[in-house]
This record gives sequence, structure tokens and C-alpha cells, in this order.
Amino acid sequence: MAPIALDETSQSQTTSPQVLVKPWSRPQETKEPLDWAPLATIDLSRFDEPGGKQELAAQLYDAVTRVGFWVVTNTGIDDERVLRQFSIGNTFFKEPLEEKRFFKCNFAEGEYFGYRENERWIGDTGVKENIEMLNIHKDIPAHANVPKHKIVQNNWDEIRAFHRDVFEKVARKLFVLMSIILELPEDYLTNAHAYDELSDDHLRYMIYNVRTQEEWDKAQAYSKGGHTDFGSLTLLFSQHVAGLQIRTPEGEWKYVKPVEGGITCNAADTLTFLTNGFIKSTIHRVVTPPKDQLNINRLGLLYFSRPGDSTPMRTVPSPLLDRLGLIKEEDKDLTRPVPTGTEYVRARVKDVHHKTVLDKRAGTQFEFKGLKVENHYE
Repeated sequence: MAPIALDETSQSQTTSPQVLVKPWSRPQETKEPLDWAPLATIDLSRFDEPGGKQELAAQLYDAVTRVGFWVVTNTGIDDERVLRQFSIGNTFFKEPLEEKRFFKCNFAEGEYFGYRENERWIGDTGVKENIEMLNIHKDIPAHANVPKHKIVQNNWDEIRAFHRDVFEKVARKLFVLMSIILELPEDYLTNAHAYDELSDDHLRYMIYNVRTQEEWDKAQAYSKGGHTDFGSLTLLFSQHVAGLQIRTPEGEWKYVKPVEGGITCNAADTLTFLTNGFIKSTIHRVVTPPKDQLNINRLGLLYFSRPGDSTPMRTVPSPLLDRLGLIKEEDKDLTRPVPTGTEYVRARVKDVHHKTVLDKRAGTQFEFKGLKVENHYE
């Protein structure tokens, strides 16, 4: 697949004046008694201990096969660095709209790098989505000419180092643990998501802007359903405004509690495709914040790992999956053409985001070259 088409004039940003990054700190946690989901905690400080990976893989098994969400702690990424990235993101969202629009997501081609504006209407409610985001590519030669906003250019060395560290210290280790669960070579899933190869991995600054209660009510009366993520792995750094809910295996909606110094993780669609449903792509949603946090912007810092441009979307040759009868005969035929991870993800991004009005999707599916997901979950 060809790299993203870019405008060479975008590199004029490299000489832009410095943008002052003001420190950001987490708001107070809600005092409301919410129904929190019980999630497994994976202590990554044990990863390099003798037998540590095997013990952590055993702990992760239920989370990835039944729940789909879990928390990692002791990642080796200092919280000061995390707060600095939150601060950069918060500063970006306060920039003039003209600057934010300098490099927008090219949804017509399913490309997700750049700025996503909160410009889409929610059906006929008269309310717009309240989400803005900035998706930042990894620093690899294939992305050398991707445009950068002023604040990203000004802080590029810091951002790109954080970007890579999140993959190396967290995502890569989780892929190793999943490979152990699948009885594959430890580097199997890491290679399928290789950092230095072409893929649409991105670091995301995200904000849910404050809405009135009336606006929340209108928006959620139209659609309060859940969704699954497009790629393989989503990492959500701890912030304190509640609102994220997961649908538990029992079919109940429960809140995800922020864990101090932790990262909330979830498996996503392409991992489900690679394991024929064995690894669960978790259904989740964001709902109205608690009343004591209704007037606080919900700032987010996330990392999305997506399969490489050369990773085929067929069930991996896992001995465990084979014993469970989850490897279809057609997936054993390596000559059968299947879409790559990048092809699938870009098709999904285009389908979901290349529109000006959010439509109701209850009872519908998205399908791309034999890969299917539900568009909406109650």
C-alpha cells in the first residue's frame, strides 16, 4: 500500500515560533458512587523476572479472552512524562481553529493522522459531537513527510521518544504475553505490529468538550450504544473524569475506574480477526460524566497499535487455536488473498468518519473483504 499522500508545503511549520506549553494536572476524582468494572491488573515490572512473562500471561488470559479490558502498572514510564504529554495536548486544543485545521484527518482515504474537528452532527438532534483529537504518527522513514502542527514540531523530540517508549515498554510486552497465551514464538505478534514498519499506529491527544446536561441528554437519546476499536490494542493513560463504560461478559454496563499511574488497555478488532474471536474486542462507550465532573473537559491521552501494512488478516497459526478448532481450513491456505491490517483499518475509518452527520447504526454490520464487525451494541 502506498504511503499517505502529503502536501510538501506543510513542512513550513518547521520554522514556526515556539508554543508555550502550560502544565496540566488531573482534576479531582468523582465522589459519586459509580458501579466500577472489576479489571485485572498486570504488573509489568515482573516481565523480565525468571518465569515472569509466563505468570503475567496466565493473569492476562481471562482479560483478553473474556473481558477485553485490563490495567497495566509499573510500566517504567514516569508519570511526569505522561503529564507533560497531557499538557501538550491540552495546549493544542486551546490553539486557534485555523492552526488546528492546518492538518486535518483525511477521512476520504481512511487516514487518521492529523486533527479531527468536532464538526459532525448527531442525527437530527441539533447537537454536534463534542470530541476533538490530534493523532500523531510514529517517527519512521515512511512517515517522514507527514505534516506537523506547530506544537508537535516544537516538541517533536519529546513526543517521538514518548511514542516509541509506549510501544516498547507497554504494547510490545503485551504482544509478547498474548503470543505466549497463543503458544506462538514470543515475538510473533510484535512482528505483526513492528514499530519500524509502515502502519497507522498513533499517539492521540483527545478532548471531550464540556456540554450542558440538556445536550448530553439529546445526544444520548439518539445513540448511547457501544462500539469496538478498529486496530489491535488501545492504551488509555489515567485521567480522572469518569464516563468510559464497558459492557461486561454478563451484558452489564460498568464504569472503568482510573488507576493512579496505570494504563487501561483493551483489545480491538484486528486482534479478534487474527485469533478468530479468541481474543475479545471489547464493547465500550462514553457517557455523561458524573454531576460533580459535568463542567470539566475530559482530556485524554491514548496510544493505538495497529497491524502492519504487510500483516495479513487471517487466523494466526497458533497451536492453541488449532486445538480449539478456531483455525479454518481456508486460513491454512497462505496463497488465498486477504486484506492487510492497514487496508482493513483504513476502510473502517473511512466508513465511520467520512460523513457530516452521525447516523443510527443499530442492527447493521460493517464488512470489508470478508471481515465483519457490528456497527452498534446496546
